[in-house]
Amino acid sequence: MAKKPKSGGTPATTALSAASVAFTVHEYAHDTRSASYGEEAAAALGITADRVFKTLLADVDGALTVAVVPVSGQLDLKALARAVGGRKASMADPQAAERSTGYVVGGISPIGQKRPHPTVVDMTALDHATVFVSAGRRGLEIELAPTDLVRLTAAITAPVGRPAP
Repeated sequence: MAKKPKSGGTPATTALSAASVAFTVHEYAHDTRSASYGEEAAAALGITADRVFKTLLADVDGALTVAVVPVSGQLDLKALARAVGGRKASMADPQAAERSTGYVVGGISPIGQKRPHPTVVDMTALDHATVFVSAGRRGLEIELAPTDLVRLTAAITAPVGRPAP
């Protein structure tokens, strides 16, 4: 079922195991000079960037909201606000995101966060049999079915990603 990372589990892998969800852990050597964690993961794992999804936290009308979008694109903040019935969205403060999720920036997983947040997964995730999201630390990705990702995070799906310029 699950391949454990060499150095132990994370809250994300623990949550997946507890829910009896099929997943695979992929570990790679993280380059500390990399600023684009998702694109680094895609290249290191030899997969297309449209199957790797980044987890971003935004402030929507004063509430932290999780957005899961392909690393090949960007988050559309207006679309995210609309998806959750909000008026205005901006990127969350990185320190607030770390405190609230229990993960560090670049390794924030949508699964196993300290506090639950409204979550929106970009609808393109459903185009794939499996997708990759952070397992909870840099250099560690989880591959799972997008339907399991949506179910475990109690997410809605909506078009919240847009192509990079």
